[in-house]
Amino acid sequence: MSLDAHKKSSGNGNGVVMSTQVAHRLRLNPITDHKPDSYEDLQSDFSPLLFSSLERYLPPSMLNMSREAKIQFMRDILVRYSPEGERTRPLHRELYTMNAVNFFVPSFLKAINENTEESFRSILVEPTPGVYVFEMLQPSFCEMLMSEVENFERWVHETKFRIMRPNTMNKYGAVLDDFGLETVLDKWMDEYIRPMSKVFFPEVGGLTLDSHHGFVVEYGVDRDVELGFHVDDSEVTLNVCLGKQFYGGELFFRGVRCDKHVNSETQPEEILDYVHVPGRAVLHRGRHRHGARATTSGHRCNLILWCRSSVFRELKKYQKDFSSWCGECRRERRERQRLSITATKLELLKRNGISAS
Repeated sequence: MSLDAHKKSSGNGNGVVMSTQVAHRLRLNPITDHKPDSYEDLQSDFSPLLFSSLERYLPPSMLNMSREAKIQFMRDILVRYSPEGERTRPLHRELYTMNAVNFFVPSFLKAINENTEESFRSILVEPTPGVYVFEMLQPSFCEMLMSEVENFERWVHETKFRIMRPNTMNKYGAVLDDFGLETVLDKWMDEYIRPMSKVFFPEVGGLTLDSHHGFVVEYGVDRDVELGFHVDDSEVTLNVCLGKQFYGGELFFRGVRCDKHVNSETQPEEILDYVHVPGRAVLHRGRHRHGARATTSGHRCNLILWCRSSVFRELKKYQKDFSSWCGECRRERRERQRLSITATKLELLKRNGISAS
């Protein structure tokens, strides 16, 4: 989250005065890999979720201080620079505490509880290799999350508070971690996505997913209309349609690729067009090339969770052959094997005096 709207520069314009000591300033950029303390139990005029977001902007020297010290430090900033009208509270506090029964449909919970490949496959379809589709979210949860995002965006608009958008390609939507959902989404990844990824994406670190980037994207005539052909900055991506009423917006998939082959030709068997249904999830590798066609009318809202593995990313630095998951690497490997077998046969024929013709 950017704090430009609440910035009070010193003489050199390098930061924000944090207290009566001019030397104490907020960072200009957040520490994205820092996990803030939980402030859910905090009684304050400000939303506890605001403290979680602001903590990432604290000076590094403060990050290991006590929770109480950080609260006092941040409250001083908020009181100093946030007018009364800019203080916001969540509409639906139940979103910020993990309640699986209220979030997920029974079939999904049953499969997760059984935690076997057979139970997972019983709830999903695989329209093309490596893309898994299944019912996941309760309609009531979808509605609550969309209204929570709308409430947050109203506050952003009214206060002219600048926020970080989900990624470089989307101009609309919000990063869910920035208004307090980081802890819940961590549990989503750990308890519900990683068990499935362990089974279906072991070759890209499905077992070792350890961080996430969670956000909502919005499409419509007055928002983003479409999304270009791309790959995600993730090992595994969860994409769930939240609603609302819309036409168009189909996802299209065009095969899994490593960095070397990301722009290579699509093979006929890799082509998939997918139509969104509210509450229904799509799980795929981040390197599975995809995009979204134009939403021609209405308003479409999707929850995206990019799940990452630091272990896999470190190992990938030393890999040269990605044929275990990249479609083009596999084809190149098969072609090398075919040529090698052909050459061996020709050599044997030559040795035995037999013409290849």
